[in-house]
Amino acid sequence: MGRLNVSIMEKQMDVKKIKVLQVTAVDITVKYLLLPLIDRLTKEGYNVQVATSPGGYTEQLRKDGYVINTVDIGRRIRPIVNLKAIFALCRLIKKEKFDIVHVHSPLAAMLGRVAAKMADAPVIIYTAHGFYFHENMTPWKRRVVIWIEKILTRVCTDILLLQSAEDRETAIREGISLSQNAVWISNGVDINKFIPEEPDAQLRESFGIKKEDKVVVFAGRIVREKGIEELVKAIAVVKEHVPSVKFLIVGDTLGSDRDADGKEIIKRLIAENNLKENIIFAGLRDDMPQVYSLMDVFVLPSFREGMPRSILEAMACRKPVVATDIRGSREEVVDGVTGKIVPPREVKPLADAISGILMDEETAKKMGQAGRKRVESKFDEEMVLDKEMEVYKRVSAKKLCNRKPKTTS
Repeated sequence: MGRLNVSIMEKQMDVKKIKVLQVTAVDITVKYLLLPLIDRLTKEGYNVQVATSPGGYTEQLRKDGYVINTVDIGRRIRPIVNLKAIFALCRLIKKEKFDIVHVHSPLAAMLGRVAAKMADAPVIIYTAHGFYFHENMTPWKRRVVIWIEKILTRVCTDILLLQSAEDRETAIREGISLSQNAVWISNGVDINKFIPEEPDAQLRESFGIKKEDKVVVFAGRIVREKGIEELVKAIAVVKEHVPSVKFLIVGDTLGSDRDADGKEIIKRLIAENNLKENIIFAGLRDDMPQVYSLMDVFVLPSFREGMPRSILEAMACRKPVVATDIRGSREEVVDGVTGKIVPPREVKPLADAISGILMDEETAKKMGQAGRKRVESKFDEEMVLDKEMEVYKRVSAKKLCNRKPKTTS
């Protein structure tokens, strides 16, 4: 279809009649990742609702005016519960007559796409925030997951949106998606919200951090795949070189996490390595720009990621980053320029990278400045939203402009 014909169809569309369902496993994803997309779609005139598992943010989201449909999706493979979720989503899609079903996160994307196909949804979009399979997975398991992705994408997906350019290349190479249906959108942050700030003295005092302390921050779920165990062990090594180091852990273990004992393991490691005075649990927070203002370096030693937003937030706040050599993270961090890239699952290289940055303020400052420039040029949230809106307009024009008028039940 030529661009001229698409433009004509776009003019014929009335987006106010287009109903969109965003599907994700947990409501924390809605609050911290999906609201910019939902707000932009609403601003553009689309009628947007959400389907997610009920959680601690559900009622507040509703009070803020978002339409939240609760379905027990979760993040674990539980056959009976998963089947119930598929049928519940199918009923919801049929009842509300959604034109576009947009799914996020691995399990919700699987269940949501099957439900949308069963409900005969006109358009199914899947954003791969990071494929579940990765290079550190055992070969047989990786092949099985790729096979499942290939079937779901070929049979139950109209457009595959990918935050990682590496994921797009992999999707095409592995036959998961045709190149014309795989769209790279990147990831981004609000560069007007995450800005360099002077350290918040009151916040620093509330954490018991002294002005002369060196601060390392980790932000994410407290689970093994985030490399949190290796990071605590690395901090024990860093302490030998930088005795005043403080490690601020922002986040928690969610009830839906498969690895529910991560936090207890971390507490045991803290006791074994005599780190009680060096490690601070900050919990889930809504003041991340202020938290980032306190730190000297941000660290994310994950085994698997998509395109981690926390790294971009830290870089936008002009802070150096230490991350592992995995997809997504290595797209964001330029080794030796905006931070350091280290091998996953290895303590010594991680500790050396953290210590090196903490003990070299001039290099740390240059890395932070380079990181801010990189985010401004490549990872501005508005650029990502513009790409998504273009996809919505094109797929709506192609698939929905000639649809039959909806009938009321």
